[in-house]
Amino acid sequence: MDALDAKYPFFGSAREAVAEAAVSLPELVAADAPAVERARERVERALLEGTVAAESGAFPGESASDTQAELLSYPIARILVSLLDSDPAIEKYAAAEAATAMERVRRDLETDDELRSVSSATVGLDDLLAEFDLADAVRPDATAPAGVRGGPGAGTAAGASGGTGGGRDPDHYRIDVGPYLRLTSPEWGDSWRLVNRALADGAVRVSREELLAALEAAVEARVAEGLPFELGADEEIAAALESRVADLRRLLSERTYAEPPDVVAPALFPPCMTNLIEKAERDAALSAAESFALMSFLVGIGMTPDEVVAFCADTSLDAEGIRYQTEFLTDDRGTQYPPPTCETLANYEICHNEDDHMQVAADPLSYYEKRVAAAGDVTDWRDGRETDGANEA
Repeated sequence: MDALDAKYPFFGSAREAVAEAAVSLPELVAADAPAVERARERVERALLEGTVAAESGAFPGESASDTQAELLSYPIARILVSLLDSDPAIEKYAAAEAATAMERVRRDLETDDELRSVSSATVGLDDLLAEFDLADAVRPDATAPAGVRGGPGAGTAAGASGGTGGGRDPDHYRIDVGPYLRLTSPEWGDSWRLVNRALADGAVRVSREELLAALEAAVEARVAEGLPFELGADEEIAAALESRVADLRRLLSERTYAEPPDVVAPALFPPCMTNLIEKAERDAALSAAESFALMSFLVGIGMTPDEVVAFCADTSLDAEGIRYQTEFLTDDRGTQYPPPTCETLANYEICHNEDDHMQVAADPLSYYEKRVAAAGDVTDWRDGRETDGANEA
């Protein structure tokens, strides 16, 4: 096992490394090895924040034991997600693994060519294309201006990744139409529809960023493949992971709201949300669970990412982080999560059941819906319009 395996655990080489190590996952889980807790963190951060990176922000590969724990956390995380047995959770998890992987790929591609050539823990674009059997399907755009493609292998995808030559990566590539249709979706926007693309000789012209987006879709599909799976004879693993699975289920209660109150009235917010807003206004940092609870509530009452950014402008919350998390919560996958229940928020010491409000409603959105309905006409923070709360509830 090496750092590259831990960095990109969905690579075929990483799977081979795990197999060759002959590590017993049931024994690891039974012993509550570091990889188990890292797996739980991996899944929780995937579902809450759209990333599987360690919360410390550092890649845990400074030692052999760290590298092993990081790599083995991936198959254990897949077990946890399988035990959740939730399509929305699987989609969010796979998307988070892919997004994190592509962040790392981008950093690798920005690494100086000379440094990359001596590092075994970085990948080039040619490595990624080969991993997904796309080496022959993707090539630099032959119509790119002279001097754009770098390295002696400029005519190949491998040469385009930086290699040992000078110059920078090409700005545009050609991808065969079959892989293009397989990896992209018209739902990404009209610009992705084949009718709107430059198509010649059976290949579609894409920008470098568009190619990376297609590769992210390939990673996501590979991560999601086979999930959820049956544990079969490994029932002991399920029993050993039961408490962690229960925590994840409580954290992400999968309720639906057909018509959430599309009105922003801060004075009517549940006490827990008001407390979180006031905490952020004091320039105090919110935990991951606190941030998720607040963002999912604001999204749940109909606020757009831009509106949430404006609403939180005078708080400790970072605008870029807000936008990332709210877009994650309002994506087009149909897998949005409402705020956790009051009981779960109480377990995270976010809800303190002020005024015994759990007797009124079991979750923040339901509580807010009831308050809006009882208030009658309320002023919407977004534009000051008078809204009939009873009709909005």
